[in-house]
Amino acid sequence: MAETVAPLVIAGVSHHTANVTTIEAFRFADEEAFLTTARDRFPGVIILQTCNRVEVMVEGDEAGLRRFLEEQGRRDFFVHESAGALRHLFALASGIDSMIVGEDQIIGQLKKALSDAQEANTASPFLETCINKAVHVGVEIRRRTLINRGSVSVGSAAVRLAEAEIGTLAGKHILVVGSGEIGLLVAQALAAKHLTAMYVANRTYKRAEILAGKIGGKAVKFDELYHYITLSDVVISCTAAPHAVIKRTELAHAMRERCWPPEGHPRPLILVDIAQPRDVEDGAGTVDGVRLYTIDDLRSVNEQTMSTRKAEADRAHGFVEAELALFLRHLNRRTADEYLATLHTWAESVRVRERERALVRLGCTDEKTAGVVDDLTRVLTKKLLTDATFSIRTSAEVGDIAAAEALVNAITKGDPIEGNPPQE
Repeated sequence: MAETVAPLVIAGVSHHTANVTTIEAFRFADEEAFLTTARDRFPGVIILQTCNRVEVMVEGDEAGLRRFLEEQGRRDFFVHESAGALRHLFALASGIDSMIVGEDQIIGQLKKALSDAQEANTASPFLETCINKAVHVGVEIRRRTLINRGSVSVGSAAVRLAEAEIGTLAGKHILVVGSGEIGLLVAQALAAKHLTAMYVANRTYKRAEILAGKIGGKAVKFDELYHYITLSDVVISCTAAPHAVIKRTELAHAMRERCWPPEGHPRPLILVDIAQPRDVEDGAGTVDGVRLYTIDDLRSVNEQTMSTRKAEADRAHGFVEAELALFLRHLNRRTADEYLATLHTWAESVRVRERERALVRLGCTDEKTAGVVDDLTRVLTKKLLTDATFSIRTSAEVGDIAAAEALVNAITKGDPIEGNPPQE
């Protein structure tokens, strides 16, 4: 079987294989430290961490990455290698592999992962080529298909989930906790819902003001968070904090403020936590009146919208396969160039040696004779290598690297080429 030259390995967990708790446990809190450690083991390494996946991409081999992750205390992860890893990467960039099929945020997340690796000096030229190609594939798929037509982001899926649970968001009070990219997506999705009030809370008040200004909301200080939880019908939390920002005890106190009469049950609160790691402390969902939802609950939103984009996803799969074949051919061609460089370096050394011997035997040192001999040896060498060059390049381009290597070694080292023994 033909061999594919693609020393790419991807390992990790995602919404396909793990729930939000497992993904959170698999995360690397200090990405820079992780990249620094991995730099000593691999020519290149990139880490992608989003709300529903943690994936490590390396230039290397499957055994090496598996061993490294196990040393880091990680278990039960998927592994893709070689052409399978490239197929996964292209599908990821295209939105096919996303929980919310067709979402656009993955393009920016891949670019940021590459940028972070470049800053940490762990992005090898090979990995840069792979990521940039994947981004190109993702952009082209969105241009050529309707896979992201009417699609939802994680942020807008959270809004849909809240709307489904509460009936309608019209006239409601909504609190968005977090003003990053996902917070902006949430706020934009809420902007058309005819809310009575939209509050935006962030640890950096200035950033809350900026986001609130974009969508006509009200920025609130973080130390007033629970007061505005008391006022809200829905809270959607999506900060990048490394720890919980909504605590069970404080939430229980806020919910008691929602009781009327005071001895009754509190007015229900829809709390949607789409942060990774999670923003809401364990046990908060048991507080009276709180209905807590996490990223795992967004799967139903994707299932409802996926039917309208299934045909486009099928078209996208076809485009991924076509682009994968072209890219593998490109990688194999580069490998062919490496083998051909070895062949032609060897041939040039032989040519120069024999040219010098001929000139010595001729006993002639005039420039015209030397030029004729040099031209003759150069032309002969090129013609003698023409068929071999074609065979080596063709073998490599179709992925038969073993044949390409065998041909080079047969010519430069006299190695035998394995084949069927002659028949008697």
